[in-house]
Amino acid sequence: MEKSFEPRPIESKWYARWEQSGVFHPPGHGEPYCILLPPPNVTGTLHMGHAFQQTVMDMLIRYQRMRGMNTLWQVGTDHAGIATQKIVENQLAVESKSRHDLGREPFVERVWQWKEESGSTITNQMRRLGVAADWSRERFTMDEGLSAAVRKVFVEWYRAGLIYRGNRLVNWDPVLGTAVSDLEVNNVERDGHMWSIRYPVTDSDESLVVATTRPETMLGDVAVAVHPDDERYQHLIGKTLTLPLSGRQIPVIADDYVDREFGTGCVKITPAHDFNDYAIGQRHKLAPIEIFTLDAKINGNAPAKYQGMDRYEARKAVLADLETAELLVETKPHKLQVPVSQRSDAVIEPMLTDQWFVDLTSEKGRSAITEPALDAVRSGAIKFVPENWTTTYTQWLENIQDWCISRQLWWGHRIPAWYDGAGNIFVGEDEADARKHASIEPVGALKQDEDVLDTWFSSALWPFSTLGWPFHGEVKNERGDVIANWERDKLFLPSAVLVTGFDIIFFWVARMVMATLYFTKQVPFREVYINAIVRDAEGQKMSKSKGNTLDPLDLIDGIELEPLVEKSTKSLLIPQVREKVEKRIRKDYPQGISAIGTDALRFTFAALASYSRTINFDLKRAEGYKAFCNKLWNAARFVLMNLPEGELPAPAGAPVTEAERWILTRLKHTLVEVEQHFVTYRFDLLAQALYEFVWNEYCDWFLELSKPALNGDDAVAAASTRHTLLVVLETVLRALHPIIPFITEEIWQSVAPKLGIQAESIFLCQWPNAGEMAADEAATAEIEWYKNVLSGIRRIRAEMNIAPGKTIPLLLADGDASDRARAAKFAAQISFLARVEAPQWIATGADEPAAAAAVVGTLRVLIPLAGLIDLDAEKTRLSKEIAKIEGEIKKCENKLGNANFVANAPTEVVAQERQRIADWGTQLGALREQMRKLG
Repeated sequence: MEKSFEPRPIESKWYARWEQSGVFHPPGHGEPYCILLPPPNVTGTLHMGHAFQQTVMDMLIRYQRMRGMNTLWQVGTDHAGIATQKIVENQLAVESKSRHDLGREPFVERVWQWKEESGSTITNQMRRLGVAADWSRERFTMDEGLSAAVRKVFVEWYRAGLIYRGNRLVNWDPVLGTAVSDLEVNNVERDGHMWSIRYPVTDSDESLVVATTRPETMLGDVAVAVHPDDERYQHLIGKTLTLPLSGRQIPVIADDYVDREFGTGCVKITPAHDFNDYAIGQRHKLAPIEIFTLDAKINGNAPAKYQGMDRYEARKAVLADLETAELLVETKPHKLQVPVSQRSDAVIEPMLTDQWFVDLTSEKGRSAITEPALDAVRSGAIKFVPENWTTTYTQWLENIQDWCISRQLWWGHRIPAWYDGAGNIFVGEDEADARKHASIEPVGALKQDEDVLDTWFSSALWPFSTLGWPFHGEVKNERGDVIANWERDKLFLPSAVLVTGFDIIFFWVARMVMATLYFTKQVPFREVYINAIVRDAEGQKMSKSKGNTLDPLDLIDGIELEPLVEKSTKSLLIPQVREKVEKRIRKDYPQGISAIGTDALRFTFAALASYSRTINFDLKRAEGYKAFCNKLWNAARFVLMNLPEGELPAPAGAPVTEAERWILTRLKHTLVEVEQHFVTYRFDLLAQALYEFVWNEYCDWFLELSKPALNGDDAVAAASTRHTLLVVLETVLRALHPIIPFITEEIWQSVAPKLGIQAESIFLCQWPNAGEMAADEAATAEIEWYKNVLSGIRRIRAEMNIAPGKTIPLLLADGDASDRARAAKFAAQISFLARVEAPQWIATGADEPAAAAAVVGTLRVLIPLAGLIDLDAEKTRLSKEIAKIEGEIKKCENKLGNANFVANAPTEVVAQERQRIADWGTQLGALREQMRKLG
């Protein structure tokens, strides 16, 4: 092993070997265990959320593979219809062209060309993270196999009456010219205005005042609604108003939706451009009036004066005309939530358009699709972790709307529907199939629908389409490699666990459940682990405009300040924002970012992975886990340097020393704890357990406790200790491998041959079996006593600034027979490791010299003050110790004083708290007595 741990060469070496050797393929034996990678956009790059989520998945795959499971991590990418089309359209714009200049087929060819050249960026970055994914089975939602699955699902649902085409209100992006899903819409708070407008009652001196944040939509008003119980307006219900600027007569209607207390209690109704108004219009059978073109200009349904105007230009004109007509009552500032397209930054406009929908709300749709998806979770066939996300899932499905699945794009799965000259629809997997299943003879030639399917439609099929469905034989890629085989791979359905974010429970998780249940009669996965969202160290959402984003690869490799500044600001167009971000970067990272390596980054993510909704990523903590990796490396070098050449023969009997039996017991308990945390997805607790064992118990204590045996005259104890050092190191490397795969592989390759272990990779080794390990609780009690005595002496030395190399006297007082026996047994080791003279006992009642004290149970460990320690300094130290213990006792008393805690906590937990009070009380009494003796 090299003198120092250098992550980069180790990472590049081992990942290439792993992938080339095929260790990531399912082994073909054991119980199936599958994880589906949430397919990242083919346009994407690795961000902190990806890195966190993929670390969790990789830990699970590596752990289960080592447990003997037949593991498959199914990977692939999503074609990302809108995002990908926008990238290529932007490239064409640089050439002063549009997609329409190329035509549909040449444009799609251009997108495929871009995908082949640039679409593997994120998968290559995933390799840098060390993911144990089976790349030989990598899928793409637009590859032929998955496209065939998409067509089959669409056709079967259509023929079952579960897909229909209709004119409905949708989120419309006027820049991209397509409907978009709710997930692709951000509600952004902006400063706006609330305008109050007077609507005259027809043939009357009365009027109603309505308030709106979008006055231009009044051109499409079809009614004004009031609450049926609002006494102010009951006499006007059923009468008509003269719509300002248009002159149309519109009714006053009564509807419970209206909030009497908000504003004037009158609401203008524009069903063609507002979702709530659309619902009211449906209830009252009001015909909607569309006033916008698809690029958000005023159309021919509005007065001629406004036709052709952009919506915001029309707003100004409408307000000016209202003011001239003395109908504008009030203008006041107003904070409002504006729906903005994630893809184009355009303000979304609700639009009535012809779209394709999946029926999820009719009696047929609910019984065939929605209710089975609800029952899967209600019955426990699918479990959410943490459990509270179950409510989010069920509430959404209980209040679900029909799913708009069409998009007005060219890149994507083109809808397999054709129209004849009379407008009749013919659906099939291709035109021939559509004609074959037609109930009528088409009128003239058929023309395929121009729209493509929502990207989430193909993603909904991910659990089974990636495994080869609907084909019965092999599915091959362009090179002829077999990437799926339904007969072979359907054993991986259901997958074991889906790891994903809460933000796509509606858009992906629920839809996978719907589709998989319908087409395979199985749930897609047994558990859904909802990972937290990564925020910055202060808990702020990461944003380029804030300058608090982190690139996982910058953390792994390091980046100097100037390149970091340039990278963080180059996409910011507003000078003030760019200046603010640069200032923050220079403040937060004055020396740039030092490389921490993949393992340290992964350990950080594991240590943060609690059940919280968000996690705060602190670079200082990541640097701490880099120190952990260095500590592990140095410990391994120490062990290897203390071994003879060649394979180390195993001792004939059990471990000789109590220190060995103690560390083996602690290893067993740690592994049991780690396995339990894997089951419950408490990665933070398992990382903490392994960290404490490696850093504190193995490196800080056992390596030191081994030195007396290694340096002593007892050859049998020395040989036994060397073997235990090596066995524990090799075992803990396997336990750490799922979290930090690179460093554990590198060290293990040097350690394993010493134990005669032959394997290509640590990844192919068995997970440590805690059940086969012996525990020696008696030895553990002995060593814990020994550790406490050493810690007490060292604490005094450190706090009193006694030179580490100076040998000092040691006195022992009080205690019981077991303390005397242990003191005699460990006398040589205590003297060796604590640099003290042979301990001397003070007889009960004898005069004691002024001394600094540490307390272990009822035993007092004393360091005489004479010539070593300042009396006042020792009193100060004792005061701090007493205050600390008093604080611990107070915490325990508060817990036990809480009736809910005593009533609901497990009996053993309550007993433990009571025992802690007793133990702390014993120490407190001894410390107070020592303080009294010092005067």
